[in-house]
Amino acid sequence: MYCPKCGKQNFIEDSFKSFKCKDCSFSVFMNAGAAVVAIIRNEDNEVLFTVRKHNPFAGMLDLPGGFVDYEENAEDALKREVKEELNLDIYDIKYLLSLPNIYEFEGIAYHTLDLAFTCKVKDFLTIRTDDDVSGFKFISRKMVLIDDIGLRSVKEIVGILKGVTREI
Repeated sequence: MYCPKCGKQNFIEDSFKSFKCKDCSFSVFMNAGAAVVAIIRNEDNEVLFTVRKHNPFAGMLDLPGGFVDYEENAEDALKREVKEELNLDIYDIKYLLSLPNIYEFEGIAYHTLDLAFTCKVKDFLTIRTDDDVSGFKFISRKMVLIDDIGLRSVKEIVGILKGVTREI
């Protein structure tokens, strides 16, 4: 690989999370990208799931959310993503937990830190799918099947909600 600073072809792996140039000593550290997911419940205490429109895991269940943009905090990213995907405005956002994840896209493994939040919606009258969501379902946390969920971190979050891993 070529060094992004000096351009020479001595840019090598220095550790499991960094690369270093043998010529100019420039180092690059590989850090996790931030992603957010929303746990939204309706009046029957069912969890709102989305259906993924695109790969990875097209057609499988997911929780509303996505990647945090540059210069954006996690709560604002969550509001933006839920609005983009479902046209819902959320409030009463509360941090729940974080999990490391690997998001594989077009043959590249992106390491992410997925931040889960509970939040509320005043009403669901405006709900409609858009962006990378093809559908949505409200499912009782005890009735959702883990094998219907694509992403590893979302499976773990739902497992926690179901009491499989630990109770929240």
